[in-house]
Amino acid sequence: MIEKFEAARRQMIDQQVRTWEVLDPRVLEALAAVPREHFVPEVYRSVAFADTVIPIGHGEFMLQPKIEGRILQALGLERGERALEIGTGTGFFAACIEYLTGDVESIEIHAGLADGAARALERLGVTRVRIACADALNRGLDADYRAIAVTGSLPVYDPRFERALAVGGRLFVVVGSPPVMEARLVTRTASDAWFSETLFETCIEPLRNATPAVSFDF
Repeated sequence: MIEKFEAARRQMIDQQVRTWEVLDPRVLEALAAVPREHFVPEVYRSVAFADTVIPIGHGEFMLQPKIEGRILQALGLERGERALEIGTGTGFFAACIEYLTGDVESIEIHAGLADGAARALERLGVTRVRIACADALNRGLDADYRAIAVTGSLPVYDPRFERALAVGGRLFVVVGSPPVMEARLVTRTASDAWFSETLFETCIEPLRNATPAVSFDF
């Protein structure tokens, strides 16, 4: 079984992640080192490395490996940087961030997911992920994060996360509504200035309690 998982992990990296232009060796190393299969609900373990979203309960989904790779690469995470994840889910992505930075804070709105992620991380000996069960959209944030990853989309861009960046800090966020959304990297360039660039198009589930897009009836 271990050999089967290792073969599937290598195939995931070579055929999904690399082909989506994720070539940063540290990111590929993190995706190879963190055992994704231990963070997937048991009923879906056979597709832990598939190019698909995976239901994890509470109406939430685990992102595709290629999306996770692109986020990690875009953020350019360095050892010792203070990082924040919005949307812990199963804890896999937090473990990848911790592998690259050595420390990460993660906020999860669902208590069941937060508890499950904490147990999975503990079983694997990952000790530098701190999970808070809260609504990130209704919680005060410090303003000195070097990297923030928002793993649910925002139908309407919310500036609260960019304001939580230190100068030089980077924010990954997906903005828009189905069928096509825009993945952005926002960098804080000064105390009162930010630079935003579009990275790619995608479509992921919205962050719980995010402001909905305005609809027009004709």
